[in-house]
Amino acid sequence: MHELFFGYGVAHTILLLSFVIGIGLYLGRFKVKGISLGSTWILFMGILMGHLGFGADLTILQFVKEFGLILFVFSIGLQVGPGFFHSFRSGGVQMNLLAVMNILLAALVTYVISLFSGEKLTTMVGVMSGAVTNTPGLGAAQQTFTDIAIATGDSALAASQASEKLASAYAVAYPIGVLGVIAVIIVFRALFKIDHQKELSQLEEADKKGEHARRMHVAVENPAIFDRKLYEVLHEFGGDFVVSRVMQGDQVFFPSEDTVLHEGDKLLLVTAPHEMDRLRILFGEEVPLHVSDWTEKDHTLVTRRIVITNSKITGKTLKDLRLRSAFGVSVTRVIRAGVELVANPTLYLQVGDGLMCVGTQENIEQVSAKVGNSNDALNKPNLVPIFLGIVVGVIFGSIPFRFPGIPQAIKLGLAGGPLIIAILLGHFGPKYKITTYTTTSANLMIREIGISLFLAAVGIGAGGNFWSSIVNGGYWWILYGALITIVPLCITFIISRAVFHLNFYQICGLISGSCTNPPVLAFSQGMYGSDYASVNYATVYPLSMFMRVLVAQLLIVFALG
Repeated sequence: MHELFFGYGVAHTILLLSFVIGIGLYLGRFKVKGISLGSTWILFMGILMGHLGFGADLTILQFVKEFGLILFVFSIGLQVGPGFFHSFRSGGVQMNLLAVMNILLAALVTYVISLFSGEKLTTMVGVMSGAVTNTPGLGAAQQTFTDIAIATGDSALAASQASEKLASAYAVAYPIGVLGVIAVIIVFRALFKIDHQKELSQLEEADKKGEHARRMHVAVENPAIFDRKLYEVLHEFGGDFVVSRVMQGDQVFFPSEDTVLHEGDKLLLVTAPHEMDRLRILFGEEVPLHVSDWTEKDHTLVTRRIVITNSKITGKTLKDLRLRSAFGVSVTRVIRAGVELVANPTLYLQVGDGLMCVGTQENIEQVSAKVGNSNDALNKPNLVPIFLGIVVGVIFGSIPFRFPGIPQAIKLGLAGGPLIIAILLGHFGPKYKITTYTTTSANLMIREIGISLFLAAVGIGAGGNFWSSIVNGGYWWILYGALITIVPLCITFIISRAVFHLNFYQICGLISGSCTNPPVLAFSQGMYGSDYASVNYATVYPLSMFMRVLVAQLLIVFALG
């Protein structure tokens, strides 16, 4: 029993991690004036237990930390993948420029502190890595430090020991890197008098007006399409739209390809916003109708959402299913990961997609049988793409990218690589018959387990030397770390809000992503109750990770050059 509670074996490590996570999550339930640190308490419980002498095998802790982080970022990547490229097009360049500004400001503050305090710039790189919670940056800086030291005549042992000071500075500054960012979010929310519920409503409203499926009610007024069959119009003019229903006089019906369009016919269209102006020219101006006007006159057609659960459908397009010609059912929209897509015939489908169908009850039942529509099938975990995706992500993150003048190759690491692969899987998976669907609860479970393991391992690993590092002069590192964390973030927050008028949730994602800070993302999601920050986090994280690693190495090269 002594070995179980005070040893370093596997059973002891599992016991310690579970205790730290359990108590940390319990403490995260408590709020002071509506504010809670959430899962960040796990980090502080880990530091406390490490300080009290409860340690674990460093190899096991390193594995738990990295694997937990991989699970966290991979689940985020799968979640935001379907809407990632739309998000990037609608502001991703601006977000990444702000993230790079934040990173360069942190490097500038680091250099200025070193210049005026007399602290070695190499040690300050360790402080900076902790202040922005960037473990890959620390590892790259240590490796560059060791390589240059050996190249200038030091022994491998001496170079390795000298680089350990960077790790001590990192451990001391890391908690400030978490608390400082959370503090900036809380303080600036109060200063700018931000109502996060109002901000959430604005984002939801913007989503409705964004590049998602929209309804249009138009009258046929263009002589070029009078008395022409629908398939002729679609073939000649094409486009990203679906003719859901036709109203001729008092008769409402679902159109077939042979339906003839007459002057004055009214059409219910489902389209992307960028197509609306073109469709007004093609068909005619919009008319003041509501969706209820169609349903009141149409007692035979129903609208129903059915879910694809038949794995054989993955990788097929809507055109391949031939639902209109074979069953007389029209698909007007496809709902994927909460995003409404126009039912373009060339859209690739996957398990978990929701199809908004229009047709008779009998015909829709036939389509339902074809695509599955079984909730039980959705509840089965689909783990193959997850673990194979992690395999590819780890390999991709380990690929070195070399740049002239930099002695150490740059890598995206065990977080950046899996995140990028998960985003690509979430977006392109259906096209290549890869089912990436997981239920919301399953995705959230993977995410929470991952971040909990990561925080516990970091805390326990840092706790052993935490107090001694502070007593032996490291208390200055706390101040330096706070400045490196807070000063750039304040500037970034003010510019993002006052100049670019970004939404509060966008700023939360920008800040946590540019600081490569999963705990802050978890805090903002738990505290303010929305996953909107995740999209912006994933938008800036890959470039931010790359830049954090590159900047850390460049500062080491500059310091030792």
